Amino acid sequence: VPNLQGPRYVSPAPNGGFVVSEECGDVKVFTSSRKQLCSLSSKYRHRFGNPAGVCVDVDGSILVADEQRRTVHLFPEHGAPVCLVSRGLRRPAGVACSSFGHLFVADAGENCVKVFKYHMRPR
Repeated sequence: VPNLQGPRYVSPAPNGGFVVSEECGDVKVFTSSRKQLCSLSSKYRHRFGNPAGVCVDVDGSILVADEQRRTVHLFPEHGAPVCLVSRGLRRPAGVACSSFGHLFVADAGENCVKVFKYHMRPR
C-alpha cells in the first residue's frame, strides 16, 4: 500500500481489510483489495493529535490510541466517536481488545499495560 504518510500501527479488520495509523495525524481504513475505504479524520470530522495503536473490536468498531491527546477513542461503523479513556494515560501506544469487552492499552509513559472494561456483550 503506497502513499501513506508515516505509517505507524496496523490492525486487521473483520472484513479482510485493515486499519493504519499515520504520523501525520490520521487513521485510514482499507478494503481487502487494498483500496482506501475512508479516513477517520474526514469521515468523523475528528482531529487526532498523534494517533498510535489501532485495533478493531468484534462489532467492527475501530479503536485508536492518541499519544498526544492521551486518549483512546472508539469509532463505530455508524454514529459518532466515543472517548473510552480520557484520563490516566501518559503515553498510550498500542491497543488491543478482547471478545470479552476488555481494552488493553500499552502505556509507554508508565511502562505498563492498563486494562479497561468498555463493552458488555449480551450472552
